[in-house]
Amino acid sequence: MDITLLQPSGLVMSPAFSHVAIVPPGATTIYVGGQNGVDSSGAVVSADVGEQSARAIDNAAIALSAAGAGLEDVISWTVLLHAEADLRAAYGAVAAKLSREGAPPLVTAALVAGLGVPGALVEVSAVAAVVRAD
Repeated sequence: MDITLLQPSGLVMSPAFSHVAIVPPGATTIYVGGQNGVDSSGAVVSADVGEQSARAIDNAAIALSAAGAGLEDVISWTVLLHAEADLRAAYGAVAAKLSREGAPPLVTAALVAGLGVPGALVEVSAVAAVVRAD
């Protein structure tokens, strides 16, 4: 059985996100905690939200890889953006990395007053699911 992402009739249709994910029994679920646009030493990579967003997604990809998954396995993203950050610049920097065949993942986004890492403009977390072939 495959993981199913749905865009039900009666809800807004968007190429950027789905509304429902169905993960079958036996799938491995992977949770990636908040990733900022920081390098391996924890330093913020840039004051630019696009560069920080790209690095945050790259960091999430590293975390996913450690668990045997990839960006294509993400079923849900949570995105926190500093209230003064440019949402279009942030999304524009990562859209190609998040594109996939079929339905897009679920997305929750919020503008916040600040993040835990000084200078951070974005933080992403993810839930991925992988159906292993027996």
